[in-house]
Amino acid sequence: MKFDQYDRILLRRMQLDAKPGLEALAAETGLSVASVQRRLKAMKAAGVLVSEVAIVDPKKLGVAMSFVVMVEMERERQDQLDAFSRQIQAEPMVQQCYYITGDADFCLICTARDMDDFQELTKRLFFDNSNVRRFRTSVVMGRKKVGLSIPVDDPDET
Repeated sequence: MKFDQYDRILLRRMQLDAKPGLEALAAETGLSVASVQRRLKAMKAAGVLVSEVAIVDPKKLGVAMSFVVMVEMERERQDQLDAFSRQIQAEPMVQQCYYITGDADFCLICTARDMDDFQELTKRLFFDNSNVRRFRTSVVMGRKKVGLSIPVDDPDET
């Protein structure tokens, strides 16, 4: 899909806040409401806009802790990697999971109410899994930047 300057404005705006209505987006871009609606529909159909979500402050829900966990697998057979990935997908305390290169096989971003909550998670995901060789955990001391925004600058303009 090719993106023009208006698509990039819409993508930037939607990544900041998907709540504004079509009228607000039209005013911001200088396009008609119908044009904005058509562009957003096309981006959704193409899989560019994957979902619109609300961002929740974890502390307001009593989820005060975050962890970065590096997981090393015993064996890297595809069926075992897939099984671990399915287990991770089903675990609500895992916010993000990356299959990576280097010393570890997976990098997880996890949340928990407290250390006891996290310890229960480690039992479920790592100690009870015979294919997990080892895992290393770093406790997040402070959230300095959290997001999933993708730069949408025009490569021809840089």
